[in-house]
Amino acid sequence: MEIPPKSPDESEKSPQSKDLLSSSNTASTLCISSRSESVWTSTSRSKWEIYRKPLVVMAVGAGIFLVGIVITSLPCFLDSNKGVYKMCGPAFLSLGLMLLVCGLVWVPIIRKKQKQRQKSQFLTSLKSFFFNR
Repeated sequence: MEIPPKSPDESEKSPQSKDLLSSSNTASTLCISSRSESVWTSTSRSKWEIYRKPLVVMAVGAGIFLVGIVITSLPCFLDSNKGVYKMCGPAFLSLGLMLLVCGLVWVPIIRKKQKQRQKSQFLTSLKSFFFNR
């Protein structure tokens, strides 16, 4: 039988491991804050950079939806494997429609966020103007 290794006490831990343990909260906070746009970066993004993801989702959704239409209409023209087409067609239709609607809903959400960000930047500059005097 193996005896499990004894865990080190607080006094036996190296100073480096104490630093790592105490800085784990800071590291997770930095990772979270690095994903959001920083207040310090005021680089303006182009419309393509802002709307790229929803447009790609809408294009993929429209493509899958069209494939679903084609697959659903195939049993009308072909005599073999009607069951397969009848099962796959509606699946592609629903998946494509879901992606298309998600992309369409995403665009107004982005517009609303952009307006809120502009208001926030305006209020921040206004506040700094009055309180830094």
